[in-house]
Amino acid sequence: MTDAGKRPLRVLLAKPRGFCAGVERAIEIVERALATYGPPVYVRHEIVHNKHVVETLRAKGAVFVEELDEVPPGAVTVFSAHGVSTAVEKEARKRELPVIDATCPLVTKVHKEGRNHARKGREVILIGHAGHPEVEGTQGRIPGGVHLVSSAADVPHVQVLDPLNVAYVTQTTLSVDDTREIIDALRARFPAIKGPDVNDICYATQNRQQAVRDLATQVDLLLVVGARNSSNSNRLREIGAEIGVPSYLIDDASCLEPAWLADAGTIGVTAGASAPEQLVQELIERLGDFGEIRVEELTGADEHMQFKLPRQLAPAPADA
Repeated sequence: MTDAGKRPLRVLLAKPRGFCAGVERAIEIVERALATYGPPVYVRHEIVHNKHVVETLRAKGAVFVEELDEVPPGAVTVFSAHGVSTAVEKEARKRELPVIDATCPLVTKVHKEGRNHARKGREVILIGHAGHPEVEGTQGRIPGGVHLVSSAADVPHVQVLDPLNVAYVTQTTLSVDDTREIIDALRARFPAIKGPDVNDICYATQNRQQAVRDLATQVDLLLVVGARNSSNSNRLREIGAEIGVPSYLIDDASCLEPAWLADAGTIGVTAGASAPEQLVQELIERLGDFGEIRVEELTGADEHMQFKLPRQLAPAPADA
């Protein structure tokens, strides 16, 4: 029944939004490990950047640690979706920890590209954000180390031994536009540089960014559900702000500020690749406290990507 006292509020949902295949795989890995080996299962770093996901898994018996020295001898250990350095992998092997690697296959692809360039004698430049777990893992995967650049302004300060023998790789969750600008700057400075266009930015990141561009032109307010430490979620909010729409990154519905809605008749909602759809639905329910909601989902890319589970957790073949 319509509440005559409520103003109409139109809510537009971005498509796609929320979980990507790499996040779904990582969460399933922890859940299957708990079911297969029993709790506790130790996870190095947050499995993905979302406190709701982490707390749900913690309640099931996952124990999240920062470093391997916090893992008891012989305990099942999961590496997060962001990947780890070779040094961390060697430490786990030295301690004989049974490891299950939940690194996103698209991050693993970047690691392989970087090592391939290093094998060919090229100095590698990594486009990414300092301190991000994915960047730390990639830095520790490429022999000889990397030069890290976070913006086009960093490019003039890169010092290489041979400007004709340079390559680059990228963090998978960056802004497509910013990364393209950095690549252009690198190619201008090092015309012989090897590397892809923006192909190392994962398909899900690109799809979500395009969906937000489409969404932001049609709304008065943009709400992005995601964690503060989620790189891809931050990029979604930034895109809205660049288009000129008031844009906010929120953990969940409890973070919604009623004042944001004062001049908003149409509200855009999306979610970062680590944010569960349940949080989006709870936000929509919360918005219903401020108006008579009409929800529409925009058209967008259909995602059907699925990644195989690690061999330790892969389902057994069905009996013939």
